[in-house]
Amino acid sequence: MKNLIAFIITVSMLSACKQEKIEVRIERKKLAPISKSDMENAVIYEANIRQYSPEGTFEEFTKDIPEIKKLGVKVIWLMPIFPISETKRKATGGANSKFASDFLKEEQSKYLGSYYAVSDFTKINPEFGNLQDFRKLVKTAHENGIYVILDWVPNHTGWDHSWLKTNPDFYTKNDKGEVIHPKDTDWTDVADLNYDNKKLQETMISDMKYWIEKENIDGFRCDVAGSVPTEFWQNAIPKLRVEKDIFMLAEAWEPELLKDNLFDMAYAWDGHHLFNDLASGKKTIKDLKKYIEFTYNERYEKDDILMNFVTNHDENSWNGTIEERMGKKAEILTALSYVLPGMPLIYSGQEYDLKHRLKFFEKDSIPKTKGKMFGLLEKLGELKNSNSALNGGKEKASFEVLDSKPETFILKRTKDNNTVLFITNFSDNGEKIGIPIKGVFKDYFSNEKVELKGDAFEINASSYRILVK
Repeated sequence: MKNLIAFIITVSMLSACKQEKIEVRIERKKLAPISKSDMENAVIYEANIRQYSPEGTFEEFTKDIPEIKKLGVKVIWLMPIFPISETKRKATGGANSKFASDFLKEEQSKYLGSYYAVSDFTKINPEFGNLQDFRKLVKTAHENGIYVILDWVPNHTGWDHSWLKTNPDFYTKNDKGEVIHPKDTDWTDVADLNYDNKKLQETMISDMKYWIEKENIDGFRCDVAGSVPTEFWQNAIPKLRVEKDIFMLAEAWEPELLKDNLFDMAYAWDGHHLFNDLASGKKTIKDLKKYIEFTYNERYEKDDILMNFVTNHDENSWNGTIEERMGKKAEILTALSYVLPGMPLIYSGQEYDLKHRLKFFEKDSIPKTKGKMFGLLEKLGELKNSNSALNGGKEKASFEVLDSKPETFILKRTKDNNTVLFITNFSDNGEKIGIPIKGVFKDYFSNEKVELKGDAFEINASSYRILVK
């Protein structure tokens, strides 16, 4: 009997230990909902699944999530993952764009259409894989401490969406009663939604809730959010936040979208256009200083967050690569997107020195060879993640533009006894500039000690330095 009792106790203990180990493993994989503190030092990554790999699938992208993590990424934004309409499927862009149906039948299959012509908001585009593949992507991201947000398209649907038959009153119509594409655009492959219709609003909210409740996603990047009435967001976002603490990114600049706990972050559109103009010589450092003063001290409130970027899917495909638009100033402006208040964006391929415009309506692929840019973004991401002087969220670090020569720029960021100095020379000549700060710093990239004495500081032509203390 004693042996039997001992055996039962031993088995119970082993069973308890085994159960405890299982619980610990599960807990380690669980990612807490995104918080305000996560937004302070995050990098966001825009994933173009179609073009990320030759296969263009969730599975291939998922394999690389640990590599993406090395870049300091805390949020992955997936371009639309939903089925794309066949009707009026686009083959080319611009004012004289053509549909796939305008081409010979044997050519039509290569035209995959726009991600933003959604035929069903609750299904997966079979081009990318299936629902299980998507779930594995989200699970892998969470295991790597990365949040996943979906690119949501609230302004319009593709022409195959079932609502056109079941709820035609969801759409905007002309005087003849015909459903139209969004006014003043060349988006002829989509049908414009009418947000005066309250049932549409509730149906859209229900579709968004599905991905939070059933698929555990962490928020949304909302396409042309400013073209949808603010009243809809005031109705929708509080209902979504009841389900989970989520991250909301508006493809918009309007300050009102950031008020009252609506969107967490908006686009720094003016900043992006300024970056392009600085590189081309159309604008100067004086304009950069004006932008910083107006943007952070006048247009937006202190706790508003902006997304800073040198490229994205639209810019790359329609306006040119970073190299085309920014030339030899590209690295300076990339670094600037990290040190300005806000959150920096990496677009698929940027980390691999992408030097071509990705096709928008056809299959293409990014390079996957690490060059200069991967190492640069890795170092910048590490600094952004670890140094509170670059906090850019609701409680962002302070920032001060220091006096300097006309073609040079010095930005000082400070928080928690940490200081980061960003010093750049936009001219084509080496400069000696006075820095009105004294102290011992470290050059972030070289790890060399730099003593500032308040006198002349040498900086090469078209270059920058990041000093930390």
